[in-house]
Amino acid sequence: MLNRFREKITPITTRIGNNFGSLGLSPTFWSMIGFAFAILSTIFFGLTNFLNQQGLEFPWQVIASIMLLISGFFDIVDGSVARVMKKTTTRGAFLDSNFDKVSEALIFIAIAIGGLSNPILAMIALSTSILVSYLRARAESLGIELKGIGVGERAERLLILAICGLIPISGSIQWGIIIIILISAFSFIQRLIYVLKRI
Repeated sequence: MLNRFREKITPITTRIGNNFGSLGLSPTFWSMIGFAFAILSTIFFGLTNFLNQQGLEFPWQVIASIMLLISGFFDIVDGSVARVMKKTTTRGAFLDSNFDKVSEALIFIAIAIGGLSNPILAMIALSTSILVSYLRARAESLGIELKGIGVGERAERLLILAICGLIPISGSIQWGIIIIILISAFSFIQRLIYVLKRI
């Protein structure tokens, strides 16, 4: 769904690509910056319970969510720079995709460790998210494009987490996890039906 929105703001992302591309740094560099912010987000999510137990009462999930949003911004930057500089490569796309999957898995695990959600729910959310991504990869190996199909793609999932994390109340992240489970399951079924009709 957000992929369709990105198409509508292409002039803005192109301008972003021009600005960051003028620095002469490769798209992979910006992918790594985004990955670094995702790791920072993971750290803050994962340490929430520990820090609170040490008497450092603070809405750490808000900091983690801000880091997650910044990571998402650089996820847009790397693609924009690649298109503007005409440096879209198979290697870059491969690395970017794997950075995305690793960071997403770590974030769900950190949320469970940080006591921000029931661990079982966090693992279900991670599992359904992986299924959605796997189905797309498997379909594309058969020549069926699934970009934009479904409402539970990675960008939507992480945006939901970030928005819920910005609400400094107990249980807000868990509600985000529950929403992710629902939309991921729906997207998996939606994509499965879409592919089955085409093979």
